[in-house]
Amino acid sequence: MARSEIRFDSAGIEIAAHLYLPDTPAPGPHPALVVGHPGTGVKEQTSGTYARLMAGRGFVTLAFDAAHQGESGGLPRGLEDPAQRVEDFKAAVSHLVTRPEVDAERIGLLGICASGGYSLAATGGDSRVRAVATVCTADPSRQFRLGADGGQDPAVFRALLDAAARARTAAARGQDPGGLTVFPETAEQARELGGEHGAEGFAYYCTSRGAHERSAKSLAWESVDRLAGYDPFFAVPLIGPRPMLQIVGERAVTAWMAVEAHQRATGPAEVHRIAGASHVDLYDQQEYIDRAVDKLAGFFTAHLDAAHPDAAHPGTAHLGTAH
Repeated sequence: MARSEIRFDSAGIEIAAHLYLPDTPAPGPHPALVVGHPGTGVKEQTSGTYARLMAGRGFVTLAFDAAHQGESGGLPRGLEDPAQRVEDFKAAVSHLVTRPEVDAERIGLLGICASGGYSLAATGGDSRVRAVATVCTADPSRQFRLGADGGQDPAVFRALLDAAARARTAAARGQDPGGLTVFPETAEQARELGGEHGAEGFAYYCTSRGAHERSAKSLAWESVDRLAGYDPFFAVPLIGPRPMLQIVGERAVTAWMAVEAHQRATGPAEVHRIAGASHVDLYDQQEYIDRAVDKLAGFFTAHLDAAHPDAAHPGTAHLGTAH
């Protein structure tokens, strides 16, 4: 398959992306997917992996760096702005509808981790999207407030909000506000702070397993208060009657967020569990990725079928596990 570097505008910010074109012949333009990366990630990591594999299944795919991150523009660097992240997905759709290789009536979104939450919000607000799927659904707002497992002491987030407020004051006075460090210095510290989930995140982002020079190691402090009051799941009821698929690892401590989003669905919806997999396993462990891609390919092939451009197929909510 062919991969090219592209740029497009998102609310005045230049977004850097990779476009993957399938080798498989088609009688006309291809269905297409926008693929979003996890929080702190970049398009060269897991979102690029899924984009490449889905292109191998016959889809034009676009994996992008969020505004303020990776190779995309935007200041301050390392800002996690949920409203802008949703806009990035919509801007990517706007780019795809202009491309001759793409059938503008057959576009779907695929969000991984934090982009899972953002892709649901984007789909709810953009009727050009015919189907949405997520892998390891996560909402950074919930994760900051409640922790990855939902059991965080509320004092932790209050302390982060206080620190973010102090950073805004420092910036107003012309001082360096610094940044919020995302990862500790060692795997042992990551395990102590975040258990097995924290250790796996460190192993992926901070070692040769998955590290990338442009992957964010810190966030702008104002990310914290921008996330504080944002809920990407508010738009989930607007997705129906279009279909929604969420793929989670059976062992993922974050899976409760996918269940919460699922409970708000008004159309065909499924939470599909990959047996034996943790949250981070679905980033790069081939045995689990292969199962996820099989499920994704079947889902998008069915719901982006040219004979059903409205993607309003009958279906029911379903919770399941794949072995």
